[in-house]
Parts: sequence; C-alpha cells; structure tokens
Amino acid sequence: MVIPPTAPMLLTRNLLYTGITRAKKLLIIVGMEKVVEFMIQNVDSKKRNTGLEYKMRTGI
Repeated sequence: MVIPPTAPMLLTRNLLYTGITRAKKLLIIVGMEKVVEFMIQNVDSKKRNTGLEYKMRTGI
C-alpha cells in the first residue's frame, strides 16, 4: 500500500483500515512513518457527495 504525503482530508484512519483489511496474504506499507501516524490519529470522515443515491432513485 503506497501512502504518499497528500492532502490531510485524504489521509484518514478509514482509508488505512480499508487497505489493511483488503490485503489477502501480505501487506507492505510504503510511505513516511509520520504520514502513517497521522492517518492513525485522523478519525475525521467527510461526507462524500457522489450522487449515487440520486442516480439509483432516478434510474440514471
């Protein structure tokens, strides 16, 4: 799993958890330790406005 230094809103604990739990046999995290630590501490989650609900309701 590559974890580049990027915008803090993208570096969430949820994203790290997803990467870890999807690994089948082996997980290698490539990135700076301070960025991974930030992800562990960052419990903020933003609401995603994908428009999926609208598309499902209208059949688009």
